[in-house]
Amino acid sequence: MFPMFVKLGGRQCVVVGAGPVAEGKIGSLIDAGASVRVIAPHAIPQVQKRAKNGTIDWYCRGFEPHDLDGAFLVITATSSPDVNALVFAEARKRNVLCNSVDDPDNCDFYYPAVVNRGDLQIAISTNGRSPALAQRLRKELEEQFGLEYAAWVKELGETRDQLTAQKVPLEPRRKLLHEIASSDAFANRKKAPQGRIN
Repeated sequence: MFPMFVKLGGRQCVVVGAGPVAEGKIGSLIDAGASVRVIAPHAIPQVQKRAKNGTIDWYCRGFEPHDLDGAFLVITATSSPDVNALVFAEARKRNVLCNSVDDPDNCDFYYPAVVNRGDLQIAISTNGRSPALAQRLRKELEEQFGLEYAAWVKELGETRDQLTAQKVPLEPRRKLLHEIASSDAFANRKKAPQGRIN
């Protein structure tokens, strides 16, 4: 597997299905800035609400191959192996990446378990072999990397931008950035009165 983080801003993504599992995928696509098209004859209230407020486009019917026209990726979140296989086959014809939830044979990629701390994202994958293990590891990492990491990563980014704007030479800049990103620097930051080091 090739691990990567993909920019979905403005890209067309399709979700086939509109139940609780699909709603989770829809939410993550929206958070990533994707343009989301949902195909399902029925939808849970949360999905209907998203459609009513214009956050997504919902087509209240079964999947049709042309639903993938212009799509970057598709996620199938239904309980039908036949639908999963059909969507996967049509996606392959169009070079559209496909994920069928809990159906590894009909996937081009797997959803990792993700720890989000602002701009810090830690993704865990078992290549679809044990989502339960990935979820357990995510919970452990959420405890290890607390919410304070979001602010710290933001500060690190701001410092990096400042050093770049000041045209600090590459080697001293790199050395300083590694120093302020060290575990010692983080421990000192936590001890500082306002949570940051001057």
